[in-house]
Amino acid sequence: MLKQLVEYAKDHLPGSEPGFTTKTVKWAIVFASSGDGLSVVELGDTTAKRNPGREFTRCPEMGFSQMKAGGVTKSHFLIDTTEVVALLGDKAQDPKNLAKHAYFLYLLRQASAVLPELENVADYLDDPASLQQVQERLAEQKAKPNEKVTFRIGGAFPVESTAWYDWWRSFRKTLSGGSANGAKRRSAGDSSMRSFVSGELTSPAPTHPKITGLADVGGSSMGSPLIGFDKDAFTSYGLSQSANCAVSVEDATAYRDALNDLLAKHSERLAGAKVAYWFAKPVADEDNPVQMLTNPAENGEDSPAAKRQAQQQRREEANAQHRAHELLTAIRDGERPDLADNRYNALTLSGAAGRVMVRDWMEGSFAELVENIAAWFDDLAIVHRAGGNALAPCPKFLAVLSATVRELDDLAAPMVSRVWRSALHCEPIPRSAHAQALARVRLDILNDAVPNHARMGLLRAYHLRAHRSKGDDVMAQALKPYLNEEHPSLAYHCGRLMAVYAALQHAALGDVGAGVVQRYYAAASATPALVLGRLARSSQFHLNKLEGGLTYWYESALSQIWSRLGDGAPRTLDLEEQSLFALGYYQQLADLRTKKTDDKAADTTTNPKGDD
Repeated sequence: MLKQLVEYAKDHLPGSEPGFTTKTVKWAIVFASSGDGLSVVELGDTTAKRNPGREFTRCPEMGFSQMKAGGVTKSHFLIDTTEVVALLGDKAQDPKNLAKHAYFLYLLRQASAVLPELENVADYLDDPASLQQVQERLAEQKAKPNEKVTFRIGGAFPVESTAWYDWWRSFRKTLSGGSANGAKRRSAGDSSMRSFVSGELTSPAPTHPKITGLADVGGSSMGSPLIGFDKDAFTSYGLSQSANCAVSVEDATAYRDALNDLLAKHSERLAGAKVAYWFAKPVADEDNPVQMLTNPAENGEDSPAAKRQAQQQRREEANAQHRAHELLTAIRDGERPDLADNRYNALTLSGAAGRVMVRDWMEGSFAELVENIAAWFDDLAIVHRAGGNALAPCPKFLAVLSATVRELDDLAAPMVSRVWRSALHCEPIPRSAHAQALARVRLDILNDAVPNHARMGLLRAYHLRAHRSKGDDVMAQALKPYLNEEHPSLAYHCGRLMAVYAALQHAALGDVGAGVVQRYYAAASATPALVLGRLARSSQFHLNKLEGGLTYWYESALSQIWSRLGDGAPRTLDLEEQSLFALGYYQQLADLRTKKTDDKAADTTTNPKGDD
């Protein structure tokens, strides 16, 4: 994984180098070319509700060990917080912060050898009256002490100049006692170790730079280390800090820059985790199979605008499934040689206890990825709740995850990681996801809520993949998206009976509030023999209420399903059989809502099903 990240940095981030990094800055103190302070301006998109500021791609950076080297309190060069640069805030006069401010001015004066205008900036900030003006202007614009600030002199940002690069490289070396990378020597006096990235001998970085972009999934807003050994319990063989995982300063910077770039540009937040991915060769957005999976969850359809949005989303979802199959066919037929030999890499990350937690790492061929995502859509296919021959639109990945919980915030990162792997690697659906989806399905039915396609599709996908993993193709083929009257599972037909008894009661009595579903579904799905017999007896009362061909139709439907049960309904059902019960119930209801209703309306006397 580290090697792949370093390769990504080499291919996509040519500016990656120790001592340089990308920073986002909120404020700029504006100076005239003469060095006179003019104003303070906010950077970035000032009309945005949450303006993070402007991004500068190549800024000076000091590592943790360099900040601590020599026992001198230090600050960063050219960019630091308003508290350090302008002494803004209640804690600005603390001795430690004053020392940082003094070091900031020291750096400006040192760098004035290559950027003379920085001398005037240092003098300006060193003057109490001038500094007070800057503080007042920052306060007027409601700048915060922890927000970053830099300078603009004569219309140009010094941080964007290349004039200070060589000076900065030389200055960094002086911070680590003359060592180019600051590596901490081992007691044996030999700093060379075998690199975990290249396998070559290298001088390991004592600490690694931090990964940003995970603050919304448990990471620190200041960044979290991917590799860190700050506790003795984490170390071995007497090695100190990151010598326990030897990586050179150059490679540590490269994998840090690669991860930060991926999290910023090529990642998706999925509840409590983030997935970052990339391809060995560029892939157009319309051919990106991962983007076919990841889109916002379905919205409610209460308002007209929401309905239009939901309709648009359903069309996009249908297109995504179609595109996946088209792309797979094109690759197999040799029409897309540019994608045939491509490869993908995918990471699942979250923050935990101040560190970056790698929850999963996957890599493989592009064609395999497309095939697995097409299979994901196929396995989730389920008949639309309105019935007919239409399939429900395949839900996107986040909708599938949300089908297992009440709120997305309830989703744990490990669950996200396992379901994500199921989708990308065509692996079985986790049992925990199946159990949670089944519980939500039961609640939907008992509360008479609209059936959720993603939940029902997830139940079907769970059984399909579980049977395939066991080599049981018969059971896998029997579970179709639509009603299968020949399904071999007794639990499935028990669910069908429940749906027909509910429809019979509604046909005889209309809406009675708490019907047989609300009163008996939970018990029937666990102990069908006990409950279905009782429903069979009460159905005679409902049949007597019907007239004409409806009585005949329901009697035929019930007898046909009872004939599938042979010696009778099973006494108990385990969790997996209960989900087959739910699928039988759902698919029978969808079937009743269309074909049978139409047939009954057309012929209510002798042949209500319309069979030949």
